[in-house]
Amino acid sequence: MRDFNDADRMKKSRRIRLPDNPGNLTREILSRLQDAVKAAGKDGHIACHAGWKLAKETGIPRLDVGVMIDKLGLRVTDCQLGCFKVDKTPYTGSATGSIGEEIASRVLALHDKGELTCYNAFALARELNVKPMSIADAANVQGYKFRQCQLGCF
Repeated sequence: MRDFNDADRMKKSRRIRLPDNPGNLTREILSRLQDAVKAAGKDGHIACHAGWKLAKETGIPRLDVGVMIDKLGLRVTDCQLGCFKVDKTPYTGSATGSIGEEIASRVLALHDKGELTCYNAFALARELNVKPMSIADAANVQGYKFRQCQLGCF
């Protein structure tokens, strides 16, 4: 997998605008976060769940972790919703097949309200006691895309 480079940063900045320090963290905390993100990264990459774990362990908002990941030039991999996965292909089956009618209808409702975000996908998964990837599958079946990644990737 290739590195997150300047061309990627420019492309992302055209899609999403993030402040340099969304949580208004102190220099000391930013320094500790930088060290933690560097330690969690491997070969220029960091897994989505590792970013979440860092945020939880440090008490720092996920968006700040994501901004630091970008600053360090790391690429986020293994999205917990399957976004930006190279081998992911569009689903061509039925929207109510194996994913369940309730999940499909709830995802449709979120989409119709313009609220199909990463945060809401995880909240819905907790509420329905299913894995977040089940919510992602339902969105993919219906051809919907998630918005507002909690790490700021999209």
